Amino acid sequence: MRSIWRTLDRALRHDIAMVCLAVGVIGLSYGAIAVAAGLPPWLPVLMSCLVLAGASEFLFVGIVAAGGSPIAAVAAGLLVNARHLPFGLALPDILGTGRRRALGSHLMNDESVAFALAQPDLPRKRAAYWACGAGVLACWPTGALLGSLIGSVVRDTDALGLDAMFPAVLLALVLPALRDHAKRRAAAAGAVIALATAPFLPAGLPVLLALAGLAVPGPRAGTTRTEASA
Repeated sequence: MRSIWRTLDRALRHDIAMVCLAVGVIGLSYGAIAVAAGLPPWLPVLMSCLVLAGASEFLFVGIVAAGGSPIAAVAAGLLVNARHLPFGLALPDILGTGRRRALGSHLMNDESVAFALAQPDLPRKRAAYWACGAGVLACWPTGALLGSLIGSVVRDTDALGLDAMFPAVLLALVLPALRDHAKRRAAAAGAVIALATAPFLPAGLPVLLALAGLAVPGPRAGTTRTEASA
C-alpha cells in the first residue's frame, strides 16, 4: 500500500478518492432502493461485497422489484458484466498472477479500469488500478449498508429522488459508447425493441430482447463518416 501511495501523485490520489466517494453515495441509493423494493436488508449488502458491480446489481434489483423472474435478473446482470471479459484481456500485466490475480479480478470495475488505462506507464497503471479497486471495495458495500438502514426507515424512496439513480447510472455507463455511430444505431434499435415488447412480456425479458439491436448492420467497410451520418 505504501508503494501505491508513493507511485500516485497528489492530483491522481484526489481524483481516485472523489470517484470512490461518489461510488459510495450511489451505493447508498442502491441499498435504500433495494430494501424499499421489498428485498431483505442483508441481500444488497451481501451482493455489494460478492458481486461488486453496481450496474448489474441495480439491474437485478430493478427487474426483481418490477416483478420479473430472478433468473432473468441474474441473466441480465451477467450480460451487463460481460464487458469485464475485454477488460481482463486488456489488463494481464496489471492483475498479476495467482491469488493476486484472483483478488485483482474481483476488484475489476469501470472506475479502476479507466484509471489504470489512463496512466502512461505500468507502475502507475498498477497503482491506480489497485488504489481505485480497493477504494470501491470499501465505499460500495459501506454505501449499500447505510442505504439499507435508510431504506428500512424511509419506505418511499421515490420522494427522495433515489429511484432516479438506477437509470442515471446505466445512462452514464452507455453515454461514452454512444459517440460511435454504429453503437448509437444498435442502442436505438435495442431501445425500440424493449419499449415495443414491454407491455406484453414479463419484466426483464424486454431488456434481454434489446440485445437483438446488436444485429443491426453497421456502416459498410470503407464508408466515410460523412456518408455514414448522411
